[in-house]
Amino acid sequence: MSSIAAPTPSDLDIRPRDRRFGREHATPRLWHGGRVEATAIYNALSTTFPRGEAFFVESVRAFRDGAPPRLAEEIKAFTTQEAIHSREHDAFNRRAADSGYDLSKLERQVEYRLSVTKSKPPIVTLAATMALEHFTAILAHELLADPRHLAGADRETADLWRWHAVEEIEHKGVAYDTWLHATRHWTRRKRWEVKAKVMFYVTRNFLVDRTAGALELMRQDGVTGLKAWARLLAYLWVRPGMFRKIAGAWFKFFLPGFHPWNEDDRHLLTAYDAEAPSSESSAKKVRSAV
Repeated sequence: MSSIAAPTPSDLDIRPRDRRFGREHATPRLWHGGRVEATAIYNALSTTFPRGEAFFVESVRAFRDGAPPRLAEEIKAFTTQEAIHSREHDAFNRRAADSGYDLSKLERQVEYRLSVTKSKPPIVTLAATMALEHFTAILAHELLADPRHLAGADRETADLWRWHAVEEIEHKGVAYDTWLHATRHWTRRKRWEVKAKVMFYVTRNFLVDRTAGALELMRQDGVTGLKAWARLLAYLWVRPGMFRKIAGAWFKFFLPGFHPWNEDDRHLLTAYDAEAPSSESSAKKVRSAV
């Protein structure tokens, strides 16, 4: 049995922030500064979350029994956060549909990918979750670290994405620590080989499906062909270049000794919480008055 180091900070508090977004006003169709390509890629991402995060919860909870007490508590907090994320993105997706987008093609593709993964053994679904959680964590980091990614966006919708990003960073080690516990009797080589294969598979599907989904939504706004490809690829890979900027963090997944918390980015959480309390208090007052 190989030794396992899980450098999740001992004082980390995974804290569900039960917020609601966009309930009082309709979300503009092109909510991201009127930009078709920016709106499309975020809408395509959001389409994956209600079903995808339910899958994450199911995959991780399958290994909660027998986990160390601290990890078991983190899995519980992870489950709560993901359930709230699913609720808020389901509401957001309904608003996107209300603005005229047909998301059914994108949702069918998500269902298809999940059905393939769910047909595999539980340890494989956990590996897929672990890989996808790394993806969401590095996207979340970049989103919070560079304000240009949400510049010009509808304020309430931008708040939704920042809130989600904070909690993705906060629980970024849970699926990985669960994976380390579940594979504690494996050799380092076997663990690396499986996680590498799964990450390559997940990466291919992520890039193909999110690009295709965004192009489909752009088509619904009348932007097609080479013009659509050029605008989307420039947005993702050049400026502001979200996908280009996460490439280094993605590569670190394959290095010996990798763990999501090798990158301690809690300063992003601190900055968010310093600004968010007034918004959260206002949201709670609104809900309590209803």
